[in-house]
Amino acid sequence: MLSYTFDDKSKKPLYEQLYEFIRNDILNGTIRPDEALPSKRSFAGQLSISVITVENAYNQLLSEGFIYSLPRKGFYASEIFDDSTMVSGTGRKYTPDISSSHIPPLQEKSFFADFASNATDPESFPFSIWAKLTRRILSDDQSYLMKNSPSNGIKELRQAIADYLLAFRGMNVNADNIIIGAGTETMYNIMIQLLGHDLIYACEDPGYDKIQKILISNGVRNVRIPLDENGIEVEKLEENLVDIIHVTPSHHFPTGITMPIKRRYELLSWANTPNTTSRFIIEDDYDSEFRLSGLPVPPLYSIDSGESVIYMNTFTKSLASTIRISYMILPNRLMELYKKQLSFYSCTVSTFEQLTLARFISEGHYEKHINRMRTAYRKKRDLLLKSIDESSLAGISEVCEEQSGLHFILKLKLNMRTEEFTEKCRQVEVNITSVEDKSFMINYSSVPTERIPEAIKRISNLIK
Repeated sequence: MLSYTFDDKSKKPLYEQLYEFIRNDILNGTIRPDEALPSKRSFAGQLSISVITVENAYNQLLSEGFIYSLPRKGFYASEIFDDSTMVSGTGRKYTPDISSSHIPPLQEKSFFADFASNATDPESFPFSIWAKLTRRILSDDQSYLMKNSPSNGIKELRQAIADYLLAFRGMNVNADNIIIGAGTETMYNIMIQLLGHDLIYACEDPGYDKIQKILISNGVRNVRIPLDENGIEVEKLEENLVDIIHVTPSHHFPTGITMPIKRRYELLSWANTPNTTSRFIIEDDYDSEFRLSGLPVPPLYSIDSGESVIYMNTFTKSLASTIRISYMILPNRLMELYKKQLSFYSCTVSTFEQLTLARFISEGHYEKHINRMRTAYRKKRDLLLKSIDESSLAGISEVCEEQSGLHFILKLKLNMRTEEFTEKCRQVEVNITSVEDKSFMINYSSVPTERIPEAIKRISNLIK
């Protein structure tokens, strides 16, 4: 019988404490693989807590892959570690017929509703606060602004990022291991120079097409690694002699898959194989701030004991697509190499922008902004799903992976070709992107809320 004691003085809600208790028991083997968990009602009665508390804890464990459910039977602990030291997956495989080549380049045309754009809504940017900070910095920090930034970014911004990651992502990061740059592309160019051009790089298939283009432009050998229902197929990394793999485990682009904990440990086991020193995982956490249900999924970086994860993130999703500030966190051994070989580079982000963002984060504005944006995006997503459910699309559609990030997949039963349908949508000024036959990526970050019902109406009218 599972028995836990809750800390009434803790700032963590009860469901989060229960989630951590069960998670730790699964990881340390107290709860064995495939062992049944108590029903929500009986567990709530046993612990003298509400059923909704147990339900929220179970939902978080389910989303991270620590447990699984069987219809009309209940919840069971997942197998996290196996006899092959976490290298072979055990889930049912499928072959997604998704090709990133189907994703067209960004359109310059203006649409009534652009569900293909990953830009942010201009009205969401905190202009007034940003303006106050810039005026104050121009007035009080003139001498600071005239100093050249270190190659990896000013200390104040790196420390602000480290403090934020510790408080809200549970990541214990040394600020000296953070490198600031103007966008993910810049981070990748630095990383390839650091790791070398003689390694084999890989990215997900399907995946973010730009990553492969960056690899090709740098002249490095690269391959695409297929996915199954749990994410990247780890055994394919061995087959293709991969050294570096780029993954989006918290919210895969474009399918929306969240990599379960067992697959995460399998991937880390591959990277930390004995007698290998060139294997690294690039963890792209591009929209982790916008998990709209439950707790944020812990990053690979926080559970890696072998210093094999290079963590990347950007402020383009959380602030604005035009703010080209990204960062990566290097393991100690790579940071030492960076200092020796690449510290002669100048930081690609101006001191003024870095200092403004540092103050924005350290003074608490960023946290408040993210909270506001989560609320706004949740309302926007709910309105979008409600509009679909109340339209003629309801009977011919399926929504997949809508609980995290700012896009989901909409599958439609169409009586026309996919290309014909997307073109008809554009003719009524609604832009959507196909990711496989009769499946579409719906990115709602830039679509004004008040236009969503009309946009769905235009789409449903085409099917009528």
